[in-house]
Amino acid sequence: MKLVTAIIKPFKLDDVREALSEIGVQGITVTEVKGFGRQKGHTELYRGAEYVVDFLPKVKIEVAIADGSLDQVIEAVTKAANTGKIGDGKIFVTNLEQAIRIRTGETGEDAI
Repeated sequence: MKLVTAIIKPFKLDDVREALSEIGVQGITVTEVKGFGRQKGHTELYRGAEYVVDFLPKVKIEVAIADGSLDQVIEAVTKAANTGKIGDGKIFVTNLEQAIRIRTGETGEDAI
């Protein structure tokens, strides 16, 4: 099993959710986060004063999947989240040792 974590632009969330749904991904976790990479933030003007916004709003999506779905999930997220501009985000893949469905006690791939 794998845990796929994607950090994307907030306005791309619906596109990514739909793309994952189309390939049969049943559950995702979404968290609003702030951060920066190469984008490095930007400068804004508020009441005549200029200030630096260091951390940009992003959305973190986490999906637990079976190993066989990995390539499909990466492709779906990449296509749906891509704008071609800096700050499109990143995808991280980690091994998932165990998953347990609390309600039924199912474990492993049955739990996801």
